[in-house]
Amino acid sequence: MTDHDGALLDRDMGLLLAAASRAVISLYRPLLKPYHLTHPQYLVMLALHEEDPRRAGDLSDAVQLTPGTLSPLFKRLELLGYITRQRDQADERRLLIALTERGRGILPDLLRVAEQVHDDVVNRSGADSSAQARLRSMTDLLLDA
Repeated sequence: MTDHDGALLDRDMGLLLAAASRAVISLYRPLLKPYHLTHPQYLVMLALHEEDPRRAGDLSDAVQLTPGTLSPLFKRLELLGYITRQRDQADERRLLIALTERGRGILPDLLRVAEQVHDDVVNRSGADSSAQARLRSMTDLLLDA
């Protein structure tokens, strides 16, 4: 392997984005631990905060996880007492996910987690509001591609 090979890895956008994603997600772990939540479970809780109840398919789109990934995640959230799962009476094929009182009760804490991680990322990166807006714009372009 040559020095040139290392330069290729240093410029690989997929590797860089994956590493950045892992670094940000690692900031959530200690903050979510008291609630026994993983990062994907946390995302589902935030999506339910935006709209409750919500169809499982809509949640899949919102948090960008496959239905196969979400099924055990829903079961775990239900065991924790944060959500309920029930069939849509209008269409039995659809599963509705709703927050319980317990789930709604931790939402203020989860919103503080979101703020804390945001602030931590900004402080670590030194990104001002202009840099944050550019990053958001670039991310949106990548996701729309």
